[in-house]
Amino acid sequence: MTSFEEAGTEETVTCLHMTFYHPCQEDKMMFRCLNFCKREQVRADEMPKFGRDSSVCRYNLMDTRVSRIQFALQFYRKLNSSEFCFEIKNMSKKTKLLVDQTELGYLNKIDLPWKCIICFGDYQILAEIEEGESVDYFETDLHLAEVPILQERCPPSLVPIPENGISPSLFPSQGKSPMEIDENES
Repeated sequence: MTSFEEAGTEETVTCLHMTFYHPCQEDKMMFRCLNFCKREQVRADEMPKFGRDSSVCRYNLMDTRVSRIQFALQFYRKLNSSEFCFEIKNMSKKTKLLVDQTELGYLNKIDLPWKCIICFGDYQILAEIEEGESVDYFETDLHLAEVPILQERCPPSLVPIPENGISPSLFPSQGKSPMEIDENES
C-alpha cells in the first residue's frame, strides 16, 4: 500500500459565513478589528461572542452603541443526529436581536437557520452555514458588505397599471382621450 492509501480520510469542517454591514462603516470603521476574508478556526467547545469588550469578545465591534457582549454563538450537534447547528443567544440587556423575523430579548436564544439575517441597531449580518463533519472545531469566514443586506423597499409606483399589465407610459397617448368601455360591450 502507498502512503496515499494509508492516509486518513480528510474531514470536512462546518463553516459559518458572516457578511457584515453598517451604514457608517466607511466613516467610523466599526469592523476594523474583524479579520475579513480569512477563515478562522474556533474550538467546538468555545462559545464565541460578538461585542465591544475585547477582553471577553472574540469578535470586536468598535462602536459605543454596541453592548459589551452583544450576542454569543454555540456550536452543537443535535441529539441522535450527525447534524451540526449553531445556537444564537442575545447577551444585550438594552438591544433586541432580530434573527430573520424572530425578536430575541436578553438571554433569549434560538437555533440559527441555515441562512438568515441577524440585525441589531443599524447592524446587518448575513449568516450562512456550510455543513461539515468535524467534531473538534468549526470555522468562521467573515466578509464586509458594500451595500445593505436588507434593501429598502421601493415605494409602489403611483402610476396605475392596467389589467393587461402594459404601462401607459410605454405607449404615448398621441392626443387621444381615454374612453370608458363596459366589459360586456364588444
